Amino acid sequence: MFIPIGDENIEGGHKPLVSYSFLAINVLVFLWQASLGVDGYNNFIYHFGTIPTEIVNGQDYFTLFTNVFLHANFMHLAGNMLFLWIFADNIEAIVGSINFTAFYILGGLFASLLHVWFNTTSEIPAVGASGAIAAVMGAYLVMFPKSKIKILVMFLFKAVYVPALMFLGLWFLYNIGSGLMTMGPESAQQGGTAWWAHIGGFIFGLLAGYYAKKSYLTDDFNYQPRV
Repeated sequence: MFIPIGDENIEGGHKPLVSYSFLAINVLVFLWQASLGVDGYNNFIYHFGTIPTEIVNGQDYFTLFTNVFLHANFMHLAGNMLFLWIFADNIEAIVGSINFTAFYILGGLFASLLHVWFNTTSEIPAVGASGAIAAVMGAYLVMFPKSKIKILVMFLFKAVYVPALMFLGLWFLYNIGSGLMTMGPESAQQGGTAWWAHIGGFIFGLLAGYYAKKSYLTDDFNYQPRV
């Protein structure tokens, strides 16, 4: 098993105030969910999660936004927040807090819409920040392809550095393959990972990252390993 635990931060730029605020909001929302009890927890998920059939029928469009701040369980939250912590700050440092806020929200919306597009008959609520975080990862790949990602190799009990291009490229290819394998009407009610939300967010991030790299990225920023 391979777990990312750090990256090379850039020195300078904007403070990651929004990145860490989104992280805090996700944690606080999850704690609120957990305080509701089992029935309240499930009702909360069904009310604020994105249910594709409802979106297709013109209902509850607000859930395309609210689902990005919900998580199914603690491990779901922990994994997403780890990726957000690693990859978001470099993006915000370059584009600024206001632009990053718009980028993150739009990435989450695009991810939710692509999930709905490929699961139009599903009645299962989709939740999680992974679509928006996939957008962050896509932008990171374009903007910092030579940055090093610190990976914990569990079976070796050792951390190694690999290029962002390799780690994020393989992550995207894995999601593409998984998404293609779940296509078909029989998979609509099986739940599990929202692969197409990941794919949609990542594609949005690639496009936004290309624009940001051309518009904002200069040689004034230096890489510094995250301690």
